[in-house]
Amino acid sequence: MSNPVHPGKVAWTGDNPGIYLKNDPDGEWTSLATYFKINYSPYGMGKGVLLLEKPQMAASLPEACNVCLTDNEPLARYLMAGFFSRFNSFRVSAGTPAVSYLPLLEARSVGDTRRKYQEILRADGVEVVLTWDALGEPYAVDMPAEKGPTQKHEMYSLFIDAAEASIQINGRRLPGQVTTRNFDGGKKSSAFLAFSESWMEMPAG
Repeated sequence: MSNPVHPGKVAWTGDNPGIYLKNDPDGEWTSLATYFKINYSPYGMGKGVLLLEKPQMAASLPEACNVCLTDNEPLARYLMAGFFSRFNSFRVSAGTPAVSYLPLLEARSVGDTRRKYQEILRADGVEVVLTWDALGEPYAVDMPAEKGPTQKHEMYSLFIDAAEASIQINGRRLPGQVTTRNFDGGKKSSAFLAFSESWMEMPAG
């Protein structure tokens, strides 16, 4: 019987839902958000949201709300450097390296992951509401390192795709609609819940 214990080091584990929106399915991303709630990492626990109001603008506040709200900035910077900046949608966006880090004051979850779900986060002067609606059936993913964004980590997760989603900043809905994203040679919704997500470093050799 094979050893059930993964031989690699745990990089991090937690939740990492995303909402990626476009006005034109063939055009550029018009707004991007990835929520994170980390249960284990080398930098401890933490939560927050990486938000690009204007993905194509290499700027942050006040020109664009390209920000990261978080209660653990070292963790957020670790995730940004090694993971989020390598996700396809964020990798091609000029706003990703320009984000400002804002202290998270409040965060709460609302709804039901079988129907409609929200993450609501607040920093000084900024409230972000992420909404996933018309949720589908859950499915599990085991992504090998060679197909993943970092090329160094195997990723396990439970996904639930959303047919509808929105990003709001201070009550203002950002432009764009749910479309599709490339996923392991196929297409999946660009708005999705991702729970119990674990990134495992592959052992050398």
